[in-house]
Amino acid sequence: MHFTRVTDLLLAGVIGLGAGYLLFEVASSQIPRLPTAAGLPLAVLALIEGILARWVKSRITRRQVTQPIVVARCVVLAKASSLLGAVMLGGWLGAYFYLAGRSSVVADAEVPAALIGAACAAALIGTALWLEHSCRTPDQRDAERDDRTTSS
Repeated sequence: MHFTRVTDLLLAGVIGLGAGYLLFEVASSQIPRLPTAAGLPLAVLALIEGILARWVKSRITRRQVTQPIVVARCVVLAKASSLLGAVMLGGWLGAYFYLAGRSSVVADAEVPAALIGAACAAALIGTALWLEHSCRTPDQRDAERDDRTTSS
């Protein structure tokens, strides 16, 4: 298994951007107003993953991992969350670009919700990548460092 690549996140973000913009373009009259706190569940998930990253990193550093399956599940959670965050960041930015191009009271009221959602999605991406990085063993980091120095 390989760790999350930037290209994967960029592709997911572009797909989310297109989907978010098209959703607002096609169905803006049927979509209810965006609540300002719509993106906060992503921030809660980011907070949980940040706490989990600290916990996993400290357990791995002290070599106190008694159940490696827990670390493997954390890696899977981190990979899924980073992709979710990328899609949602693209979606929120698509909503923002659509709303920013409109001059109406409703659109002006929804722009902060789109920006908050985008910020929460970006936070989720960051903490998910941190969690994924925290799940690496010290031996794995040393091997990667040796690979880089010998290939230069």
